[in-house]
Formats: sequence, structure tokens, C-alpha cells
Amino acid sequence: MSATNLPSGFIMGIYVFLPILAGSVSLLLAARRLVHFFQLESYQFQGYFKTLRRQHAFIDCLILTAFYFAGSVVAYLLYAVFGDLLLKRSHTWLFIVIAMIYSVLCVFIGYFYRRQGMKKAEKKKFALTARLKRFYGSFVILLILLHALCWFALYSIQSPVFLLPGVSTIVLALLLPLIVALAGILALPIEKLIFHLYFKDAEKKLLENPRLIRIGITGSYGKTSTKFILAEILSQKYNVLATPASFNTPMGVTRIIRERLTPAHQVFIGEMGARHVGEIKELSNLVHPAIGILTAVGPQHLDTFKTIERIEKTKYELIDALPEDGLSVFLNDDGIVTRLYEKTGKPKMLAGKEGADAWAGDVSVSPQGSHFTLHLGDWEPFECTTPLLGRHNIGNICAACCVAKHLGLNREQIRRGIQQLKPVEHRLQLLKTAGGVTVIDDAFNTNPTSSKEALKVLSSFPGRRVIVTPGMVELGAEEARYNEEFGQAMADAVDVAVLVGKRHTEPIQKGLKEKGFPPESIHVVASLDEAITVVNGILRPGDVVMYENDLPDHYNEG
Repeated sequence: MSATNLPSGFIMGIYVFLPILAGSVSLLLAARRLVHFFQLESYQFQGYFKTLRRQHAFIDCLILTAFYFAGSVVAYLLYAVFGDLLLKRSHTWLFIVIAMIYSVLCVFIGYFYRRQGMKKAEKKKFALTARLKRFYGSFVILLILLHALCWFALYSIQSPVFLLPGVSTIVLALLLPLIVALAGILALPIEKLIFHLYFKDAEKKLLENPRLIRIGITGSYGKTSTKFILAEILSQKYNVLATPASFNTPMGVTRIIRERLTPAHQVFIGEMGARHVGEIKELSNLVHPAIGILTAVGPQHLDTFKTIERIEKTKYELIDALPEDGLSVFLNDDGIVTRLYEKTGKPKMLAGKEGADAWAGDVSVSPQGSHFTLHLGDWEPFECTTPLLGRHNIGNICAACCVAKHLGLNREQIRRGIQQLKPVEHRLQLLKTAGGVTVIDDAFNTNPTSSKEALKVLSSFPGRRVIVTPGMVELGAEEARYNEEFGQAMADAVDVAVLVGKRHTEPIQKGLKEKGFPPESIHVVASLDEAITVVNGILRPGDVVMYENDLPDHYNEG
């Protein structure tokens, strides 16, 4: 039976409408994990397609296509059995029967595929945000239109009627990852408009208080810790609002300003993150900082920036955005940041290096925290104690103290603020357990510099030392080399290594073996849940376990 030999009117309308609607609903259900990847990558197309390749999503779509093909075969068998009856006007109701059976099968396939995807571990849960709802609106409209287009194309080339329901869904299932991206493109104009309105509203709210002190902090790493350190110290004198957790994107900072900033606040601290050139400039156009802190320039997000030079240019956008009388603070690294300090003509301060505007002497670091003598400008040096772990945090404290002194805090206020500092969640956070095991939670994404500092902290603890880590990501072409060096450094600091992800941790395993680390002390697992099971089986009182880095869901190999 060809497309020209069809019943007309109501019967044909149902035969067309039901499979198109069912196919669209089915693909909408089946695409749930793809949409989650898109959300995890902040709706960035480059990161989305990298995740698809890493997760073999296109192969998954071939499996999904095979299910739809099986459903189409069932529909075809129904046609083969009842085809002759369909030609008779008195039996055209069988068109509806076949359409209904195919539609039910189609929706079941989508639902089954969605459930299978949901069974996979998700550390960052699927969130039905307002933006995602708008995306789904574009996605549904696009699926219906594409289904209708496929039907029209098949009809126009005189395709057999039994092919019409199945072929269109099979074709769209093969293209499903691309359709998700296309829906994102279609939703982009409205998202840009909404963001622009929110952005301008937040900017207006910041600027309508001329006495508000606005501070921006950026860097490849260390910016979140420095932000919380600075907020705690400045709170000894001022009413401070700092962006919480790792809210450091334009939308995230905009949201915090609109929802939490009040006329009572005297200081606003905005953390500024970036994965592409120009993003710090965009955040600076929102915050209009009078003070900027640059913590570090390193290979973080090298997969999107491509070169260190582009990272350097992007981080310096904060300093460029400061007014001519604005203060810039640089955390000395005897490298890129120090060179940027030297080239800056605006008022500036350097922290961390002996003889700088702020530096720490007589440093004593222990599992209980740190003690040091703070040298701050022309003041007499004074002793400070902090519960924060790691020497790198002392550098962050020094940078924060530069700003504190500039804003009029006295020595006692600064000392008290340092003493009251609390570990930032998931950044060398010390946790005690009932079983006599010490846990160091350093699960926030790591980098080559902070990972070395973390290992130094771990090695300072007595007892058997265990590390749980998947290694480092987003380091571009240098990722394998950095992870191999991480493995080499790990060999001198730990007694047991639990590595999450066989493929991704191969360079770490190589580094460990090169340093003669005992193979029986290396445990390679597929997921964090499996790693926890292994750790619980080997830990005993007095052990110390560090969780170093926690990859996002779309890096899982489980």
C-alpha cells in the first residue's frame, strides 16, 4: 500500500497524529540523559559534544534506534497480517489499531531508555530549573516539527504506508544528540534576552549604592578560598556579602546580587570564574570592582582556553577593568602572576613573598592548622593562628590581609578574623569520624598546584595514609602528563591509592609504578560508590583518608 492509497479524513488524521505525538514523547523521554549532559556543561555546546564523545552517547543512540526498529517491525508485521483488510473501507479502523499499538510501544521504549539512564550514578542531580523548562519547550516543538517533516518527506516520495510511523522516529533517534543541541540554539535568543534583563537589573542594584565597596576575585585556583577568607576578615568591621560556594558565572553572580544584596551591605565580594576568553570582562562589567585580587594563573580549563597565554589574558581582564585609582592585589608565584604585577601601572600590592606588602614568616603547619608571623606593610609583625590546613592557604590569607589593611581594619581585627577562619567545604576540610579515622575532604576539582599542596598536608599526618582520587581533568593535551606527575608525587605521600576510573587514571597508575609504589596498594574502581566500599573495607583506627577531587557525573566510567 503506497502513500497515495490511504483512507482520508478522520482515520488518516489519527493514523498520522498518534505516531507523531508518541514519537515526540518517546524521544523526549529518551533524551533525558543527553539533556542532563547539556545542563551539566552550562548549555555550552563545545563541552556538551566533548561529553557525548567521552560517554559514547552516539553508540547509545544506535541502541535506542535498534529498539525503535524493533517497534517498527511489530507495526510492519501487523500490516503484513492485516494489510488486505485495510484496503476495505469497512476495516479502516485497523489503521487506528496499528497506530495505537505502535504509539504505545514507542512511548514504552522512550520510558524504558530514560529509566536505564537514571540508574546511572549522578553526583550532580538533574534539576528542572526555569531555564531547563524553557529549553524543553523548544525541544518539544522541534521534535513535533521534525516528525511532521519526516512524514511529509516520506509521503511525497510515495513511501509504503507502514514505513511512515517507524522511519521518522528511527531517523530522529539517530540524530537525537544533534537535535538536543539544535533545541539549545533555538532557545538561545530568549535566554540571552532574559539574561540581559537580569544582568542589567543586578548591575543597577549594585551601582545604586555609591558607598558599596565592590571587590572582584579571580584566578585559575584559590579564588573561592581567598573569597571566604577575605569575607571573614572584613566582617570584623563591615557588613559583607560574598557570592556563596562556587557561584562565579555571570548568571550565578547576577542571581546572588538580585536575591541577596541589601542596602545594609557595605562590601560585595564577587568570585569570577571563566572557561573562555572574555568571561572575566563580562563579570567585571557587572560588578564594576574597585578592588581586584588575582590568585593564580595556571593550566585550569586548558581544554577550553587551549593555551596558558589565553588564560593569562582572561584573568588579567579583572585588573584592566579596575578604575585608575583602584587597588589590585597579586598573590606572588615567581611566575606569571608576579610578571603581571610588575607590568601593572595602577595602585597595587603583592602578597606571599618575603619582603612583599604582606607575607608570613616563622610558618608552622600541623594537622591542627597553621601558626605564623604576619608581616603587613609598615606595621610591626604580629603572630596569627588559623585552623586552615596547608601553606597555600597562608598565601591566600596574606592576599586578603592586603585588602583588609587598605580598607582600614586594624591589627586586632585582622588577627581575630584569621583566628575565626573555617575550612571551606570540600577544600582540605578536616572531618573526624566515630571509628578513629580522620577524613580530609578536598573533593573540589583539583589542579596541579593544589594537588601538590594537598599531598603535603596528607603527608604531615601520622598513621597510614589513604587517598581516593580520579585525578585531574580539563587540562587539555597536558592532562596525561600532569596526572602522571601527580601519581609520582602521590607515591611519596600515601600508603594506599584508590583510583576512580580505569581509563582516566592510567597516567596516575603509570606515575605510581615508576616510583616503585607497591601494586597491591593500588585499587582501581569504576565509581565513587565502589571506591567508598573499598575504603570501608581496608580502613582501621588511626588511618587518614583524603578524598582528592570529585569528577562531575559525566566523567564517570561506571
